[in-house]
Amino acid sequence: MQKETQHIELKANFNEDVIETLVAFANAKGGKVLVGVDNGGKPIKNFTIGTESLQNWINEIKNKTQPQIIPDVYVETLDNKEIVVFEVQEYPIKPVACRGKYFKRVKNSNHLLSVTEVVNLHLQTLNTSWDAYPDMVHSFDEISLEKVQAAVEIMKTNGLTINETPIAFLQKKDLLREGKLTNAAYLLFKINDSFLTTVELGRFQTPIIIKDSARTKADILTEIEDVLMFVRKHTNKRMIFTGEARRLEKWQYPMEAIREIVINMIIHRDYRSTADSIVKIFDNKIEFYNPGKLPDDITIEDLLAGTYKSNPRNKLIADVCKDMRIIEKYGSGISRIRDYFKDEGLPEPKFELITEGFQVTVFGEDFVEHQETHQETHQETHQETHQENLDKVLELISLMGNKSYTTKELMDLLELNDIVNFRILYRTPAIQASYITMLYPDNPRHRNQRYFLTEKGKAAIGK
Repeated sequence: MQKETQHIELKANFNEDVIETLVAFANAKGGKVLVGVDNGGKPIKNFTIGTESLQNWINEIKNKTQPQIIPDVYVETLDNKEIVVFEVQEYPIKPVACRGKYFKRVKNSNHLLSVTEVVNLHLQTLNTSWDAYPDMVHSFDEISLEKVQAAVEIMKTNGLTINETPIAFLQKKDLLREGKLTNAAYLLFKINDSFLTTVELGRFQTPIIIKDSARTKADILTEIEDVLMFVRKHTNKRMIFTGEARRLEKWQYPMEAIREIVINMIIHRDYRSTADSIVKIFDNKIEFYNPGKLPDDITIEDLLAGTYKSNPRNKLIADVCKDMRIIEKYGSGISRIRDYFKDEGLPEPKFELITEGFQVTVFGEDFVEHQETHQETHQETHQETHQENLDKVLELISLMGNKSYTTKELMDLLELNDIVNFRILYRTPAIQASYITMLYPDNPRHRNQRYFLTEKGKAAIGK
């Protein structure tokens, strides 16, 4: 008995769903569509194949796909009934569309691709990455050749022989293409701060009370040190007396692991996303959030087991950082991070997918003790915090009518000046609770972005 899998789909009749599935297979690893069977894999009694059915179906598939796919088609006998099998191989140049829509096979279903996923699929096909493409916005004058030379000097101390001028070096490393900056060159060596690289940093007393905050929008090489400096500033360190003349210093977290996390966060960030990277430091844990999902064929389990092939999202950036010895080796960061925490006898870091990004949470040595000692208090304060969060969300949506609002307009309604507090305390919880939605949900920072109440939001406040 047949069943639907990553490579097999069952259909009662030929229709556009069959074509969409063939497209999904072509954008993945190939597969077969069996037509004339029910969901249980049994042949349908009234399914018939006309004299010109196969040719007509092939023509329809050709006319509705771009680029055109022509699957192998043949008739098989199943339980004394004839069925049709369409078989398609993985298409070499992706993505393939059906009437302007792009699908990819994920497990036993078809996944409609977002714009970002379509671009990723195409870049993977070309064995390149977004950062290797020309930057159509910024000019050569917006990068610092002094920063380029500084990076070259670091590479020289690491044993590399580099005799080129900064400009020749950029050309050699494909950071300049036909006289134009690549996205990588701008992000690595830009002169001025820009929102493209924003990292929000916060030291939280509670989930809603911020003791200190900062923001860095520098070039990504500078940002690594900016973030690490903020983490060190708000991380505990104690002295250990061993009886020797020298005292030992021990950080709350293994700093080698923290550096690995920060480096990976900044180098492998999806810089096409308008979302910011965010670091939240609490008394006994730190959360590192980064825009950019894992590739479809890599799971959290694969990361933890090390059973995946590393394919850096930003290949040029990763290559420069490898030459600078900022990263030592592709694909081994997760295992090193885990080993650092294990060697210190600390809880296992948590790796998880959150909305359109990836988050790593690390825990200090007092985390388990803190959880046990303050369990009852935590339950009470959690209830209070939840109510406070809910009150803030209700305050926001109660001010909204049937019209849409920009971020500034919402902040004006609430009489707020701090956009970080607005995002953390009001906007994000309201979106997560499905009380408000965005006009452009796939592009949160679209220049024309607006927010409006959902039906659930209207019901919550009786509008």
